[in-house]
Amino acid sequence: MLLRDDIYSSLRQEILSCNLPPGSELHENDLAERFSVSKSPVREALLRLERDRLVEVISRQGYRVMPISVADARNMYSFRAVLETACAVEAARRATDEQLKALNRFRARPRDDGFIAYNQDFHGAIFEASQNQRMAAVARELIEQMDRMTRISIHAMRDHDPSRLVKEHCEIIDALQARDGRAAAKILRNHIINASRRVLKALGQAAVTE
Repeated sequence: MLLRDDIYSSLRQEILSCNLPPGSELHENDLAERFSVSKSPVREALLRLERDRLVEVISRQGYRVMPISVADARNMYSFRAVLETACAVEAARRATDEQLKALNRFRARPRDDGFIAYNQDFHGAIFEASQNQRMAAVARELIEQMDRMTRISIHAMRDHDPSRLVKEHCEIIDALQARDGRAAAKILRNHIINASRRVLKALGQAAVTE
């Protein structure tokens, strides 16, 4: 029998990966049958997902996966710009030489189908290099929350060019390895602003946003 944490983690991953697309209906009875549990742990998992703003209650119908809001995406990018630039400044100052050298693995362009994981790993490495675990944990959660909007927007972006993004990553790496936190923060902020423009435009054309 799966514990409520397992149910929560499983559903959360399915939502973030878009295996459960935005707007999908979720019913306690169906989920209890699927996971071979009573409705109680399912309900607890759904309440946690509601607190995460990943599902919402539909009166008399159950739950549905939260649609992606363009306004919310804009707010998340604004928060991300503040948070990640702070991580970059700290990383330039506090990261070990080994951590900064390890960033070189992100200089190579990933396979097209592996770009999302590559991008998450790159930004996650900067969070960890900041040596500020509280800030890193919040930043990591934010990136994970944005995963599904990234997946949806990539399909809508005809001009999606991973090579351009990898080039920007290399510029950030150069600044961090030079321990120039100010330059790294500036480049990273522009990187996030450029990404937000592309993603928000794509989300505005997607049927699963509101």
